[in-house]
Amino acid sequence: MSTTALAPTYESHTDFSHVKMSKTQFLPGGLRDFFVYKDLGVAKATRGKVVAHIAKANMPPETGTGWHFHVAEFQIVIMMKGWARFMYEDKETLVEAGDVVHQRPGIVHYLFDYSPDMEYLEIVGPADFKSIDAQGPCAVPAFTPWK
Repeated sequence: MSTTALAPTYESHTDFSHVKMSKTQFLPGGLRDFFVYKDLGVAKATRGKVVAHIAKANMPPETGTGWHFHVAEFQIVIMMKGWARFMYEDKETLVEAGDVVHQRPGIVHYLFDYSPDMEYLEIVGPADFKSIDAQGPCAVPAFTPWK
């Protein structure tokens, strides 16, 4: 005997979203001018609760991001290609393809080096999170020049 259940009925404050990666372009205009970004439609679907985009290296890391922190409830970075070197407070961290980083709210950090093929998926809530310049706790290592 087969049974069919009805989906629960409740009011949602988000919309369904499906983005085809092949139909979405990398564009400038994101947080950093040395990256290009591919919007995944999540900010619109969640009405600003969450943003999800792919950031891709566009220019060499000559100055990096500088010391900063984000005013956000959560931030997750999933390295898809290449690598990036960060300072998280006073600790150097190499993030390679396949690695997942949860950046706790308010952690002072500096992205100072990355490979030419670097791409990462970033998920942040809320979508309109702020980036605030901060005093760094230590010196930052040199970046690796692109060849």
